[in-house]
Amino acid sequence: MDKLSVIELFAGVGGFRLGLEQSGHYQVVWSNQWEPSTKTQHASMVYEARFGNDNHSNGDIAQVPVETIPDGDVLVGGFPCQDYSVATTLQNSKGLIGKKGVLWWSIHRILSKKKHPPKYLFLENVDRLLKSPSTQRGRDFAIILKSLEELGYAVEWRVINAADYGMPQRRRRVFILAYHIATPMYQMLKKEPPREWIYNSGTIATAFPVAYHSKTPEKLRIEGSLVQLSETFNVDQKLSPFENTGIFIEGTVYTSKTVPQYDGPRTVLKDILQNGEVTEEFFIPTQDLPKWEYLKGSKKEVRTAKNGHTYHYSEGSMVFPDALDNASRTIITGEGGKSASRFKHVVATAKGLRRLTPVELERLNMFPDNHTYLKGVSDTKRAFFMGNALVVGVVEKMGRSLFEKIAASF
Repeated sequence: MDKLSVIELFAGVGGFRLGLEQSGHYQVVWSNQWEPSTKTQHASMVYEARFGNDNHSNGDIAQVPVETIPDGDVLVGGFPCQDYSVATTLQNSKGLIGKKGVLWWSIHRILSKKKHPPKYLFLENVDRLLKSPSTQRGRDFAIILKSLEELGYAVEWRVINAADYGMPQRRRRVFILAYHIATPMYQMLKKEPPREWIYNSGTIATAFPVAYHSKTPEKLRIEGSLVQLSETFNVDQKLSPFENTGIFIEGTVYTSKTVPQYDGPRTVLKDILQNGEVTEEFFIPTQDLPKWEYLKGSKKEVRTAKNGHTYHYSEGSMVFPDALDNASRTIITGEGGKSASRFKHVVATAKGLRRLTPVELERLNMFPDNHTYLKGVSDTKRAFFMGNALVVGVVEKMGRSLFEKIAASF
């Protein structure tokens, strides 16, 4: 087995592809990137500029005919966190339909309609997926797990904070791997004691070690139809049954809270700075500093809502400027632009306080310098891309572990 072929969905500017290709074991055979809310498809333009437009689709994935998507060994993608509730169709009480525009069901459609579905899935999402929505904690994740089981997959997941493993950004995301029942990997997962897989021998545990724990993982059955789950799963419970780590196979969840174990080198914020190369526009004018200080500071004040209702508002202070000797805070999509903000990063330099450059934001996600640079793409848009991206190093490590595990299973 030389390389695994990859279908890449919700490709953005190619973070998944970069990580998988850097591992040396994967080749993307088809990709899709479509941003429904914008006329100009900037992310897709950057993707094509970096990787070429062969087998790249810039159309609504919900409308792409499945027969036009080539077969692949692995399907990957960072799908949006949405409301995954399910309803029966009026015409057919047995039929299922997800909410229109919810992109999980686009993945589901591809998996269910392909004659040769991908053997492996490698997906990413925000960690709140494990506990949403607030009225039915964990329902959305339960629907995803159950729908994958119905399509013939077993699943393992872990919430990973990239900084816990020496990477330059505190970015917490849930990573999901799934193995088709026709693969040796499925059988390996089925035979292995759940505790052993979660803490020691699993694909994710091999890539991202955790402190071993003698505690047996919590066990939970997920039963009933997707419609029943949608309506009744964990109703009115305050806590989600899903911990930050777990596996799901043949209707049973085994889940446990794990603690990262890492004592290797660490990259911190000061390591990625472009000091000496930064243009004037990124420095904060002296007259704007009070605004930044107010937004970053603690507050206890009375505010008035649009409807005239007054309420007490309070929030704590943030470190200002950002600490240089730690991994950075999470990049968000509103990181770009000159306006003062509570959430944008600000660093102290010999020349004064300044915002981060697009290259520095790329480095925090472990992208190559100027990966998102393209004529017609603004710095603000480049910052937006990085707020949406994943940390490439996490994908690379997990991709390498997955390949080695698959190779060993044959």
